[in-house]
Amino acid sequence: MTKGYANLIRNMIIIVFGNLVYAAGVVFFILPGGLITGGTTGIALTVNQLTGIEISLFVGIFNLAMFAVGALFLGKEFAITTLLSTISYPVLLGMLQKAAGDFVLTEDKFLCALFGGLCIGAALAMIIRLGASTGGMDIPPLLLKKFLRIPVSVSLYVFDVIILIGQMAYSDRQSSLYGILLVIVYSLALDKLLAAGDSRTRLEIISRNPEAIRDAIMQKADRGVTMLHCRTGYLDKETDIVYTVVAPRELYKIEKLIHEIDPAAFIVLDKVSSVTGKGFTAEKEYL
Repeated sequence: MTKGYANLIRNMIIIVFGNLVYAAGVVFFILPGGLITGGTTGIALTVNQLTGIEISLFVGIFNLAMFAVGALFLGKEFAITTLLSTISYPVLLGMLQKAAGDFVLTEDKFLCALFGGLCIGAALAMIIRLGASTGGMDIPPLLLKKFLRIPVSVSLYVFDVIILIGQMAYSDRQSSLYGILLVIVYSLALDKLLAAGDSRTRLEIISRNPEAIRDAIMQKADRGVTMLHCRTGYLDKETDIVYTVVAPRELYKIEKLIHEIDPAAFIVLDKVSSVTGKGFTAEKEYL
């Protein structure tokens, strides 16, 4: 099996698992808690309340319709990355509803809002990190971005607010407030998890022996280095700043290497949220 096929299978498994986590959050927390929520599930809850149509059935029909629109206007690449979620989420949702039956994990609305939000946030993060889409209500914001240049985050929040307001018409005030809490939790969880694992530490090192530090970082820590030419302020001498970016787990080793060479080295550390390029998102190349 080639590496490309292995990655494809891995990504498909992660997408299906992400949709399973999303469905579990709906079945075990949102529905038992009687909470309102945004997205396709929120619309499905409203339709279910008004017409009695099963949530999984409506989600399936709605996702397929949105998928067709997205494939038409957003292209084949979008269709490929979205098809699996479009099919798997309603199927998994229906299966979990039948499997759960009358089982209720908790009826505490706060716990339902908290854990339901964590499930949805984690599921969305898993899928989005692969460059895929959950389909459904992800698609209208993408269309607005393409044709009207409206930022996706803005239109997504507007749609969620409209969907929440629609559900407030038949929900009590307490359920509505917990539903708003649910949306806040999964939004925060999504933001945090999207950045998780990508954060790095940037080091700028000023030393009397920058060449030795440069060599130690490249040879013993296997990290790339950039030398930034500068002039010191107090002594007015020309020197080089050693600039490098490392993973958090490598920080102790790097600092130890630096201080072994120059105990008086001046080190500036700064957290960066994401790094792309060779050695991080692409394979290293050795000369």
